[in-house]
Amino acid sequence: FSLKELHGIFPWLVESIFGSLDGIIVGWNLRCLQGRTNPTEYSVALDFLDPSGPMMKLVYKLQAEEYRYDFPVSYLPGPVKASIQEQVLPECSLYHNKVQFPSSGGLGLNLALNPFEYYMFYFAISLITQKNSPVTHHVSPSNSAYFILVDTYLKCFLPTEGSVLPPPSSNPGGAIPSPAPRSPAVPFTSYGMHHTSLLKRHIAHQPSVNADPASQEIWRSETLLQIFVEMWLHHYSLEMYQKMQSPHVKLEVLHYRLSISSKHHGSPAQSSYQALHAYQESFKPTEEHVLVVRLLVKHLHAFSNSLKPEPLSPSAHSHTASPLEEFKRVVIPRFVQEKLYIFLQHCFGHWPLDASFRAVLEMWLSYLQPWRYAPEKPPQSAEPLLRSVSEKWAAFIQENLLMYTKLFVGFLNRALRTDLVSPKNALMVFRVAKVFAQPNLAEMILKGEQLFLEPELVIPHRQHRLFMTPTLGGSFFSSWPPTITDASFKVKSHVYSLEGQDFQYKQMFGTEVRNLVLKLAQLICQAQQTAKSISDHSAETMASQSFFSWFRFTPSEMNGSYTGNDLDEIGQDSIKKTDEYLEKALEYLCQIFKLNEAQLTQMMMKCGTAQDENGKKQLPDCIESEDGLILTPLGRYQIINGLRRFEVQYQGDTELQPIRSYENATLVRLLFRLSSVLNERFADQMDVLCSREDFVGRLCRYHLTNPHLVQKIRYSPVVKDRTSQNWGPRISLRFLASYRTLISLLMIYFIAPWFYIGPVGCTFIILIGYFLYAVIMTFFSEGWKPHEH
Repeated sequence: FSLKELHGIFPWLVESIFGSLDGIIVGWNLRCLQGRTNPTEYSVALDFLDPSGPMMKLVYKLQAEEYRYDFPVSYLPGPVKASIQEQVLPECSLYHNKVQFPSSGGLGLNLALNPFEYYMFYFAISLITQKNSPVTHHVSPSNSAYFILVDTYLKCFLPTEGSVLPPPSSNPGGAIPSPAPRSPAVPFTSYGMHHTSLLKRHIAHQPSVNADPASQEIWRSETLLQIFVEMWLHHYSLEMYQKMQSPHVKLEVLHYRLSISSKHHGSPAQSSYQALHAYQESFKPTEEHVLVVRLLVKHLHAFSNSLKPEPLSPSAHSHTASPLEEFKRVVIPRFVQEKLYIFLQHCFGHWPLDASFRAVLEMWLSYLQPWRYAPEKPPQSAEPLLRSVSEKWAAFIQENLLMYTKLFVGFLNRALRTDLVSPKNALMVFRVAKVFAQPNLAEMILKGEQLFLEPELVIPHRQHRLFMTPTLGGSFFSSWPPTITDASFKVKSHVYSLEGQDFQYKQMFGTEVRNLVLKLAQLICQAQQTAKSISDHSAETMASQSFFSWFRFTPSEMNGSYTGNDLDEIGQDSIKKTDEYLEKALEYLCQIFKLNEAQLTQMMMKCGTAQDENGKKQLPDCIESEDGLILTPLGRYQIINGLRRFEVQYQGDTELQPIRSYENATLVRLLFRLSSVLNERFADQMDVLCSREDFVGRLCRYHLTNPHLVQKIRYSPVVKDRTSQNWGPRISLRFLASYRTLISLLMIYFIAPWFYIGPVGCTFIILIGYFLYAVIMTFFSEGWKPHEH
């Protein structure tokens, strides 16, 4: 094909591979393509899209001719799209000099992208747009072709060893020129400060052919990273995030939500909320999205940690540092920190309270531990978990203080609302506690908080946003006097740039957060008690299972009570894991916050649910009132988490209970009609028999009446006084509709012929046996809960 023909089919080819922006065309569906299920297609796709494969060769071939392709602004992330549509240029240099008005008859704004940018835009955004792809089998995101390609591109364009490989070129000795600046097609104002890219700073005023290869090709590394960060993380702008932290705005949003159902569409809060709605609710990252972002974070740590040690002479540094080395130095604070923080805040606040939050948690913990991806090997020790965090990471911790402290408080608030008896939830608490309990880490976080709380003695006025943008790295700080660029200023700059000037910092080691930790410790103790009770209950249930248990017949079903719990399905191994996770998490929390052992011991004693006189658990926490028992907030929590419960029993007419799963519905209805006829016809005679004081009267009372129960029965906390009804003497034949009874009778009639007993004789023996049983039970019936037969 000629270059002109390749230029024409390139957009079609890209869309055929990654799918359309509206999600209608699925394309190759790389996110669901796995080597285990489709080995041929999987290997072909990876080879074709490899950095040195045919597709990238086509990209570089078109790049040499400086072709441009239109990308609709309407499919960009919300904050970028809104600012461009309002003719405000985003800070990211990726969008500079690329926005164009639509041609005559065209609709909407477009970005004019070079082939490499166009390809990477589609590749990155396919993770967001292709959400409803048809899946016929279980897909592991980390084994998909898309995940492998992301890892391959990161290793190629952000190498931890050596330099970026030069692109394949059809001209020997030639090079693919970097994109040249273009005059803007639309007059734009800009917010913030325009930062010249690393590429422009290093190859300015140099012909591209004679430029240093590393300087020439770093634009691919910078462009790739900017595209990934913009497409995957920039769905919630800094300005909108800071507005959403305002109590006034939060109140307006709540007011609007409450007014939706009342049809007052003219509410004044609506206009304020509509401006924020798109940023607050529309973006819902998937678990796969978070896993890919975690891969990006881990690689960026490895990329940044591969930076060569700085020379002792600062003057020598400016002449010897390569563009790639400088890129490694500023890659995280300039390109990732702000957007990742807002992304994590969004996930912490909006992610469901279930086990899928583990993906978000691991991404956060990966960012907090850059030392895990350092090239040097940790010293071998018998207890690797006790390896101390080196002091050289103090600067990273201080310049990312909110990542450690505010997000930790956010996790505490989530943990206090989850069921810690679940092994997956217990594991998440254990993981966070284990990371923060690393020796020397808590001390360095505390030091960062102290630096932030230092009085401002030499720090100038910081009202202008120019002075507090975290993306201003590298040469920005070097232009300030030495007395300003101290650790305290960096910490304050980090905090105020992300949360605004009015931010009220909540100390991680302050009283308020310490109380939250104590609450969590109490919940951990309660969860351990609950897990133990579930384990004991499961053991008792297994021991008391009968031959007929497979008919779903249990004693609790007969008397109408329910004493089970959804957590009963947890196996013994899972309960043991839960207890281990919670025990270690409690130990780590004590190390981090220096909790008092005596205080914890007293708390654990309080959490142990005492036994009542019948050996059963206490009722949920209640208070007495004129209308009976009223649940307290603690009581509601105990019921929701299965810590305590009311024994719910059917208190109405036993004949009118709903038909159970172990009963035959037709027989229940027929036997109820027969019993009703017999009771109406012989009511007077049964009253006379039950009123007798001799043995016959006792026998009739035991089998025909339902007197008041002697033992205490726990009722609902809503009604204080409730009296049981005495339905009088009556016959109940409903027990004959039970499958267990029917199968027992069939087995008796089936076995009887083996002993030469006919049906009539077998019936007579059954009646005689039941009469003897009734006589014996009558002698021992005092104080027992009667059976209706």
